[in-house]
Amino acid sequence: MPTPATDRGDAAAAEEAAAGGARRRCVSCGARVGALFVQYSPGNIRLMKCDECKAVADPYIECEFMIILIDLILHKEKAYRHLLFNMLNLESGDIMGILQKSCLIYILLDAFRISFLKSSKDDWDFSTSLPFAIWTCGKQVLMNVLLGSFVFMFIIFLTTRFFLNLSLDMARYKEVLLAILISSYFKLFPILMMIWEFPSSVLFIVEIFVLSSNTVALRESI
Repeated sequence: MPTPATDRGDAAAAEEAAAGGARRRCVSCGARVGALFVQYSPGNIRLMKCDECKAVADPYIECEFMIILIDLILHKEKAYRHLLFNMLNLESGDIMGILQKSCLIYILLDAFRISFLKSSKDDWDFSTSLPFAIWTCGKQVLMNVLLGSFVFMFIIFLTTRFFLNLSLDMARYKEVLLAILISSYFKLFPILMMIWEFPSSVLFIVEIFVLSSNTVALRESI
């Protein structure tokens, strides 16, 4: 027969598990789940099922990263739920580090895109003028990129707050910001232009993919 101390210990463990899984979601239906898997030994796990839809809560746990990336590119909602709710933990102490690194990468990629467009308009060879590229990149970061990113984020937060009539606290703002930054992974594509030659019009196609990816991620995070 369990003692009161044991009962208190079980209750504390249950509360801790519930708190840890507060953000975990079933990738199929989006319902909150307490745990995604049970680990019996290293490399031996059993995936948990969702209480709502009775499907496996997150089958991506056993998938390779390339499979997840392909599903993200295909804009599958399940992949975005896995990435935003189950893979990234906003309740961890390192969330500010994740946001800061993501913001830095986001700004640098935007600076590269604008610098590339400027160099294309000026008929300038990107590979032969590295000092000029660095100088142009620096100016764009201080002027166009930072201002453009601020205006874009402000519009997103304003739309979320007023037009969708949602009350956002600091944690929710972090969720929206993280969703925008992470779903902008298509901005990495222009780096290939340093290896293979593409027309500058490809950048506009990339931006369309970025916006569509942002839309899917925001729909899931909100």
